[in-house]
Amino acid sequence: MTPEATLAVGEKAMPGFGEQMRQISLHFVPTAILSRQAAVIRGKALIVNLPGQPKSIRETLEGVKDADGKAVVHGIFAAVPYCIDLIGGPYIETNDDVVKAFRPKSALRPRRG
Repeated sequence: MTPEATLAVGEKAMPGFGEQMRQISLHFVPTAILSRQAAVIRGKALIVNLPGQPKSIRETLEGVKDADGKAVVHGIFAAVPYCIDLIGGPYIETNDDVVKAFRPKSALRPRRG
């Protein structure tokens, strides 16, 4: 019932998050197409339903990497800070050694105010 509840309280659906989580999971299990992850915007909050298993959560956040650790399929966390910027939430900085947040060059400076 979690995806339905999330969609019910959301003001704007963010289907790309669920699509990307399924894309990542398909690299690990063929049943990923059955997953029902969802994400929505509510006010200045991003609500994301992650998979149910800790291993799957880590995979969807980090993405798929090759033997050298280079991203083959980007995880969803790289998009979270910029998404929160766009909805007027707080500016989030990340440790690039853990996960490099993606922001367009025009949005690289923190907002003031």
